[in-house]
Amino acid sequence: MAVPKRKMSKSRRDRRRANWKLTAPGLIECPQCHEMIMPHRVCKYCGHYKGKAVMNVQ
Repeated sequence: MAVPKRKMSKSRRDRRRANWKLTAPGLIECPQCHEMIMPHRVCKYCGHYKGKAVMNVQ
């Protein structure tokens, strides 16, 4: 069974955990209705994609 020979310091432990952060999603403005949407997806507010209406939205 693998057991550490020496105690790991707090700074070394915390350095390993430093990259566990959340990142905000990259949002762009819809050119039709100017709402913030995820890129490369149909706008759920107006139903446009690449300047064309592809979905009916009530």
